[in-house]
Amino acid sequence: MLKTFRGACIANIQFQQVRFAHRIRGKAPIYCRTIKERLEELNYKDEIYTTRIDIGFPRTKLSAADLRTNRLDHIKKIKSDKNLEQLARNHKLEIDLTKARNEWLKTSGPYQKKQIADHYGVFEHLYREGYFIPFVNLDIYYNLKDGSLLPVYSGNVVKPAEAIEYPSVGFESDGKSLWTLALTSLDGHLTEANKEYVHWLIANIPGDAVEKGDTIVEYLQPFPLKGTGYHRYVFVLYKQGKRVSYDLPKVTSSSPLEARTFVTRDWYEKYQDDITPIGLAFYQTDWDDSVKDFFHNKLNIKEPIYEYDFPEPYIRPQEWFPRRKPFNIYMDKYRDPKQINKEYLLRKLKNEDPFKTPPPPLKFPNAHPLPKSMPSWLKLHEKKIRLGWGRVNDV
Repeated sequence: MLKTFRGACIANIQFQQVRFAHRIRGKAPIYCRTIKERLEELNYKDEIYTTRIDIGFPRTKLSAADLRTNRLDHIKKIKSDKNLEQLARNHKLEIDLTKARNEWLKTSGPYQKKQIADHYGVFEHLYREGYFIPFVNLDIYYNLKDGSLLPVYSGNVVKPAEAIEYPSVGFESDGKSLWTLALTSLDGHLTEANKEYVHWLIANIPGDAVEKGDTIVEYLQPFPLKGTGYHRYVFVLYKQGKRVSYDLPKVTSSSPLEARTFVTRDWYEKYQDDITPIGLAFYQTDWDDSVKDFFHNKLNIKEPIYEYDFPEPYIRPQEWFPRRKPFNIYMDKYRDPKQINKEYLLRKLKNEDPFKTPPPPLKFPNAHPLPKSMPSWLKLHEKKIRLGWGRVNDV
């Protein structure tokens, strides 16, 4: 008996993990999967459908020796300029921001724009596995009619009232090439979740003269629905290899909204031999009053509004002796809220007189004594009313 008991004890000790006096259930840590392995299993995606493909122009790569030489030459040039050093020491050195921005656009700017677009899921929803580096910078400005211009960068906020009319678009071009400019909304389709609306589409743009291109889809203002948060609106510039005749019906400002249904990936897949994406800019927008006017006056339909329907709060059954709960607040849970608001309103209107000025508020509300016979819960209630705390502000 003793040996059997000892053997059983030894077996239990061998298979039970004890750590800081606590027994660990399950396998020992050396046999368990790591967090990385578990996450990879949960978030598994087939490589055939998730391998990213660069659909843009190839990157211009410099050798490591050239990069090192350029950097050393730049450092030597700066160090040899004594006037520059003197201005920096005296805190009088001024930097040309335009020149610095142009240098950024030529070096790391396109790659940082690509990272921002990845963060917002722009490439994923436009081309799924495709992406591109926006080597051509798009200068897009909305005219605010007050002498100022609102730019479109990489995810900045533009309100619908500020984007009612089409913006001015500029980019660098040699004057001989042809371009296509497309503006689509990634989050605004009313009936189909996986489709977009094309808000603007201009093809065969000669050089940088956008106004001379073939307008296939006329400009339509953004209309993010109320209660749906921020919507993404994306400008993509494509470089054409030749003049392209898109097999798309012409859409005007009076065309129905269904005519603007669009899928960028399918459209690009059809014409990928003739166009290549090279420029990108996008902004975010959310609801304002101009969206209501757009639906009522332009589309002549009711405006869809999304609201969160909060469930009724759970109230536990009443108790005979509720402990550690304020008496009046506890009882108000089981009363009609309308009746409670009515009581507060009547109390508020009791001392109101349209022909007399209201009495001045108490200068020191807590300094005025309350009757000693008043229960503690009622004293707290009166203090809240004097200080303007709680439910009295809702009336």
